[in-house]
Amino acid sequence: MSWALITGASSGIGLRYARALARDYHYNICLVSNQENELKEAAKQISEDYAVETATLYINLAEQDAAERVYAFCAEKKMEIEVLVNNAGILIFNPFCSTPMGKIETLVMLHVVTMTKLCRLIGEDMQARKKGYILNMSSMTAWMCMPGIQCYNASKGYVLSFSRALWHEMQPFGVHVLAVTPGSTDTGLLPFGEGFAKFLRIMRITMPPERLVNRALHLLMKSRRKRCMPGGWNYIIVPIINHLPDWVIRTAMRQLKGVFKDIPV
Repeated sequence: MSWALITGASSGIGLRYARALARDYHYNICLVSNQENELKEAAKQISEDYAVETATLYINLAEQDAAERVYAFCAEKKMEIEVLVNNAGILIFNPFCSTPMGKIETLVMLHVVTMTKLCRLIGEDMQARKKGYILNMSSMTAWMCMPGIQCYNASKGYVLSFSRALWHEMQPFGVHVLAVTPGSTDTGLLPFGEGFAKFLRIMRITMPPERLVNRALHLLMKSRRKRCMPGGWNYIIVPIINHLPDWVIRTAMRQLKGVFKDIPV
């Protein structure tokens, strides 16, 4: 049985990808994360629930050689990675010039460097086998210039552009590349009050993570699409935000300042 490798797999959307790939597509699962205890528990539960093999790698994916170490781990365990899900990431909401350099480096390493290297290392093997699936988590903010999350939306723009170009390169080799660009997802991480969160759910502005994951994996496995932006509202919200007057954006920034923290996504 082939393997699926998911980064940021110990919790949140990454864990849901891991469970869905085991349950619905019957892959063995390699979970990669910097949350050691949660990682072991998730792997144990997936193995018990879906009768698949699991492997775990506790690693800081923001380190310079993280991708090489992940690839070496897979080679040592003789795991043939057929599905790669680059999910690990962090959202920093802060004015750029007051954001510590270390946090900026962490975000860029996670979203850009390690993601790109994993595609390069594992993608070469997929190309040689003429079969494979690569899912890269971008964001609908890839189309926006949003103050406060300037590094986040810029890095997610890179993920989207890179994935679309890689799709063309990998398509002749039977490898499908998909960029997923979700909007607000109901993971409980965003600091909304329950009343407002309930309103967002009713209006389907916030998407349940299970629906996001199921939709993304279906398109990865069953379509040739380059990009997936789940949720009809997002096709309306993105152009509206992009055409807001500058004064509205600055007012929103003042209201939100201090509300958000560093959020793993």
